[in-house]
Amino acid sequence: MIWAVLLGFLPLAIWLWLLVGQGLYWLTRERDDRSLPSQAPSSWPMVIAVVPARNEADVIRRSIGSLLAQDYPGPFRVVLVDDESDDGTAAAAAALTGADRLAVMHAGKRPPGWTGKLWAVSQGVARAAADRPDYLWLTDADIAHAPETLRHLVARAEAGRLVLVSLMAKLHCATWAERFFIPAFVYFFKMLYPFAWVNDPRARTAAAAGGCMLVRREALEAAGGIARIRSAIIDDCTLGRALKTQGPVWLGLTHRSVSIRPYAGVNEIRRMVARSAYAQLGYSPWLLAGTLLGLALMFLAPPAWTVLAPDKSWIAAALAWGLMATSLVPMLRFYGRSPLWGLALPAIGLLYASFTLDSAVQHWRGRGGMWKGRAQAMRQA
Repeated sequence: MIWAVLLGFLPLAIWLWLLVGQGLYWLTRERDDRSLPSQAPSSWPMVIAVVPARNEADVIRRSIGSLLAQDYPGPFRVVLVDDESDDGTAAAAAALTGADRLAVMHAGKRPPGWTGKLWAVSQGVARAAADRPDYLWLTDADIAHAPETLRHLVARAEAGRLVLVSLMAKLHCATWAERFFIPAFVYFFKMLYPFAWVNDPRARTAAAAGGCMLVRREALEAAGGIARIRSAIIDDCTLGRALKTQGPVWLGLTHRSVSIRPYAGVNEIRRMVARSAYAQLGYSPWLLAGTLLGLALMFLAPPAWTVLAPDKSWIAAALAWGLMATSLVPMLRFYGRSPLWGLALPAIGLLYASFTLDSAVQHWRGRGGMWKGRAQAMRQA
């Protein structure tokens, strides 16, 4: 009987609680094409985009080109910070049409205690701040934006007096590996950081998506600037927490900002997850063990007990599996994928658990936070 409870009814109880009590994270209600401001700002504030780039020559023309093509009515410029690239990234960007609105600078030698990306961002922010813009648009070099993106970001920020508006860029999802893993990646992110809670000024939950963050400059300075998060591996969510102390924030899904860098296979997706998974657990081996056990109970137990249960507790396990699969459907639809992929969520969840374990192993080997050839996670004492 005890096994029936543990492997049949307990996973069902967990999934029922998650779907009802975790901010309805599995829905895709928070989107930048919904609840738009009814009126445009009376005057459009000044915005400067800051883009850190390290060896992005293959995508930089499209990403920076999308920034230069923004139809924003107010003053707008772009600062590209080249982070020790050796592939001609800066030259490729400088050759773009409209580059008179683009400043290209080099980050310089990274001081101890900084991650490479955040050091580059800090240098770009410092240069932009000299012109006292109202907003800083922090975006990545592998993200392309529709022409109206900035206009909508600013309109939402001004209407809601928000200190941060962030969009979860739509990730590349074309190959078999991407179709298998990517919708679930965003689904798991929303499970950890329910967007409804992030967007509720009364809730403590805070987060952001680093591919697209419109930040009120004065709020960033009041929060301590980029230096406050200089060693953060999960820099976007850390920045979101810092900024929510200064005012309301908003995070949503989008079709307007898209990742233009494909994931060549499972190993690339594994590296993306492993870069920050152990940091999410505070580098705690105890939290790691508890997380792996919990993931096994959530994802392995329902399908296994559906098949192996010696009594009618298989019904509870099957219901848990069904709830699990159904909860992924809204995200699958957002990504234009078949709802049948939801049935594979147990396998996807277990593979993400293995990526989390790999993240810990890489950290123990001194290769934590690996990004662009640099291990950036601070070793724990």
